[in-house]
Amino acid sequence: MGMTLPEKGTDWAALKSEMQSRAQNDVKWRDGKTAVYIFNAGPDVAEVQKEAYTMFMSENGLGPMAFPSLKQMEDEVVAMGLSLLHAPEGAAGNITSGGTDSITMAVKAARDYARKEKGVAGPCNIVAPWSAHPAFDKAAKMMEIEIRRVPCADLLADVTAMEQAVDANTIMLVGSAPCFPYGLIDPIEALGAMAERKNVWLHVDACVGGYIAPFVRMNGADIPPFDFAVPAVHSMSADLHKYGYCAKGASTVLFRSDALRAHMIFDCADWPGGRMVTPTLAGTRPGGAIAAAWAVMNFLGVEGYRAKHKLVTDAREAIEAGVTKLGFRILGRPQLGLIAFTHDEVDPFAVWGKLFERGWFTSLTTEPKGLHLMLSPFHAQVTGTYLADLEWALGEVKAGNAGKKREARYS
Repeated sequence: MGMTLPEKGTDWAALKSEMQSRAQNDVKWRDGKTAVYIFNAGPDVAEVQKEAYTMFMSENGLGPMAFPSLKQMEDEVVAMGLSLLHAPEGAAGNITSGGTDSITMAVKAARDYARKEKGVAGPCNIVAPWSAHPAFDKAAKMMEIEIRRVPCADLLADVTAMEQAVDANTIMLVGSAPCFPYGLIDPIEALGAMAERKNVWLHVDACVGGYIAPFVRMNGADIPPFDFAVPAVHSMSADLHKYGYCAKGASTVLFRSDALRAHMIFDCADWPGGRMVTPTLAGTRPGGAIAAAWAVMNFLGVEGYRAKHKLVTDAREAIEAGVTKLGFRILGRPQLGLIAFTHDEVDPFAVWGKLFERGWFTSLTTEPKGLHLMLSPFHAQVTGTYLADLEWALGEVKAGNAGKKREARYS
């Protein structure tokens, strides 16, 4: 039998000590040796996250009449996101619990829009590049929607091949800005032109890029159009708790118009508790996540985000140069905070195993086999350490001293 609830409680000092002990085997992300799951923007942002979250940790985003402060903060966060992503007047959105939630709600809205506005009946489908996030598969499985994954061309969405997969029952086209595996921005303008030809809803998954790409562009990079500036983009997902540096879990799902967003809303009056209206999958929504998002965005502002993101892109450029000197090959042309690279002579998974021995916890790609980093501002301080350890790991593998190989999983 597993653990049962103790008869008597334990004092907090003892519990805190045990929790700290249990965390000893967790990855040492505060040392900068983790390049997935964690977005370390520094102690100043962490302080804002924690204090703002705890101020509203008991409040519930389910009740806007009870907590108008949360409603106001959510509206302002969404408005800031829409502005950054070139949304037109009348655009709308909501804060969700994370990228999967945002994507699921966009799929639900697109499905209901296709049914009510376009007369799509019976089985429907989503057309997405192979590199698109598995959250689309999860949403499709929940709603019994077919997902048609199309092979990439040069690691990017193949617009011509995707067009051939579209039919009268296609409810959504997907593009990523950027995709997680390679950190590359799909050709959203070309996808938009195709979406217009086919009269299909285009969703841009900018869970990773939504709150970094605008600022990297401001810093001088030639970021191509990827957001609502492309007229065919109907919806976007953009995670606040990634490169927005907000507390987990907070994302945004955004729509070109409130009329499109209306297809997402759940509205039920047929029960004895009174009418219940929820914009996202969740009922209860933690007030702390909403409050922390509002606080961090106002704390950093444009100037702060530009500075934090310059640290990210500086780190990426330093790693690009360093790994290239070691004989690795960069996959595509990354422009934001993700980078993937492979080696034509050694097994990258074996190199990962040796890096793990030195405390590094990062991701992998499977096609082709490669090492994968999702960088934060703090990584600018440890690029030299990473490259030195990578050189050591590569040498060990070449000498036949391979470490433990790892299955490539994003979990």
